[in-house]
Amino acid sequence: MLPSRSALLALGLLAAFIPGPSAATGTDAPMAREAAAGAVAPAFARLADRLRRLGEDGLDPRAYGIPDDAFAEADPAAWHAALLRAASLALADLAHGRVQNLAGRPDLRRDPAAHPLAPLVESLSSAAEPAAVIERAAFLPADAAPLKAALAAARARVEAGGWPTVPAGEGTLEPGASDPVRVPALRARLAVTDPLLTAPPPEDPAVYDPVLVAAVQRFQAEQGLQPDGRVGRMSLAALNRPAEALVRQLRVALDMRRAPAPAPAERRIEVNVAHQRLQVLERGRTLLDMAVVVGRPDRQTPMMRLRMNAVQFNPPWGVPERNAKEDLLPKFRRNARAMAEKGFRVYQLVDGERVEVDPLSIDWKAVSRERFPYIVRQDAGAANALGRIKFIMPNTEDIFMHDTPDRHLFTRPERAFSSGCIRLERPLDLLDLVLEGTAGWDRARAVGVLDGRATASIALARPLPVRLHYTTAVVEAGEVRVRPDIYGLDEAYARALDAPARRPPAVASGPARVAGVR
Repeated sequence: MLPSRSALLALGLLAAFIPGPSAATGTDAPMAREAAAGAVAPAFARLADRLRRLGEDGLDPRAYGIPDDAFAEADPAAWHAALLRAASLALADLAHGRVQNLAGRPDLRRDPAAHPLAPLVESLSSAAEPAAVIERAAFLPADAAPLKAALAAARARVEAGGWPTVPAGEGTLEPGASDPVRVPALRARLAVTDPLLTAPPPEDPAVYDPVLVAAVQRFQAEQGLQPDGRVGRMSLAALNRPAEALVRQLRVALDMRRAPAPAPAERRIEVNVAHQRLQVLERGRTLLDMAVVVGRPDRQTPMMRLRMNAVQFNPPWGVPERNAKEDLLPKFRRNARAMAEKGFRVYQLVDGERVEVDPLSIDWKAVSRERFPYIVRQDAGAANALGRIKFIMPNTEDIFMHDTPDRHLFTRPERAFSSGCIRLERPLDLLDLVLEGTAGWDRARAVGVLDGRATASIALARPLPVRLHYTTAVVEAGEVRVRPDIYGLDEAYARALDAPARRPPAVASGPARVAGVR
C-alpha cells in the first residue's frame, strides 16, 4: 500500500514525490525540471530500470508500485511522481531493512540512525542520476558485494532449472558401492555445481568411484557435514535442498545486515548457532574462536541477548523434567545400574518432602513418560553431562554454556546435538577471558578448584554481554559460506520478507528490534 499524503508530510518525505525547488540547492532539481516540462528524462528511465532490478538486492520489485513505462507517455509528470514514490519506498527498505519485529528473534536489531532516511530521499529527488542513489543504498550493508554476487549466481541456477535430485534408496550409499539408480543421479547432481567433477564416468556408471567420492566430500565440507563420502540421510537432504532455498537464504542474509544496531565496544560473546561457533570479541579483535554444540532441531537453542555473570565449578546437574522424560527415561529402562554409576540420583516427593529413591528398585518399564513422577539429579564428576564448568547467564529458558565429557562431538562439522544449552570445545580458554578483572582468580586457582572436585561458584567482576544469533550466511575472506537452515528461521524470515508491506516506513533514531514488515 502506498503512503498517504498526510503520512508523507509527517515523515517529511512529500517533497521527494512532488517536483519543485530542491532543498539541497534552492533551485529546481534536474529531474524536477524535466517532470515539470512534461518530459520523460533518460535518468528517470534508468531509475525505473534499476528499481525493476531490485531482485538482485533480495527485494521483490512488485512490492513498490513501480509505474509502467506506458504510463509515462500518457502523463509524464504523474509517472515521475509515482516513480519517485516507488524509489523512496525502496530506499527505506535498502537502508533500514524490510523486515521488522520478527517473533522470536531478539538477536536482530536495527539502528535507523546508522543510515538516516531523509538525506537519502533528498538525494533521490535532487540527484542528476537518481538510480545511483538506489545503487549506493544497495551496497550499504556489510558484505553486500559478495552476498549480491552469490545471490546472482544462485538466481541464475534457479533460472537454469536448478539441479536434479538424488533418490533415497535403501541405506547409506558407501564408497565403492554399485547402485544403478543412485550413483548416476548423484553424479548428475554434483556435475551441476562442482567444476572439479570433470573426469569421465567409469566404465561402469553404477560404481561409486573415487572421483565421485571426492566430489561428495567437497560438497559435504561446504555444507558443514562430515566429509566422509558416505551419502546418508543428512547428505541426501543437503543434496536435494532446492536451489530456491539458497536464493531465499541469501536474500535473508542481505536484509538482516541492513542498518544493524552497533555492537558494544566492551568485550562480548557471540554464538552463531547456525554455524555452531563461539567468538569472544573486543573492539574489533577476535580474542577466542571455538566450536560449540548447540540444540538439535527438536530442542532448538533460542536466540537471546543476555549477560554472563557467574561461573560454577564442578556443577551438579538438576535435570529438567523434559530431559528426564525424553532423554534419560529410555536410558534408565535399558540399564538403571549404569545410570547410577554415572552419578544419577532419583528423588520422589512424599508429603511435600523430596525423598531419594534407589533407581534399581524402580520398574522403569512401567514408568509413564506422560506422568513422570521423579526428579533426577546428577552428581558433579567426570561423567556429569555439564562437565567441570558451567557458565551462568540468567534467563527464563534455563540456557547456559558448559563443558562436556562428550569431547568427540567437536570433531564433527555438524554439531546440533544438545537439548538447547551450549557445550564448549575449550571451556578453560573461555574461563581465562571471563575471569579477567575478578580479583584473586586466574587459571591456576580455577584448576585447583576443579581438581578439588567440590562444587563452588564465583560471581564475575565484569559480566559479559552474550548474543545467541542465527546467521546461516557468513563471509570469510570474501567467500560466502552458507550453512543449512536447520531451525527453519531463514524460511520464517523469508516469509516475512515477502509479506505485504505496511506503509509508510517509520523514520526513527535509535536501535529498534527487527520484528515484522513495514
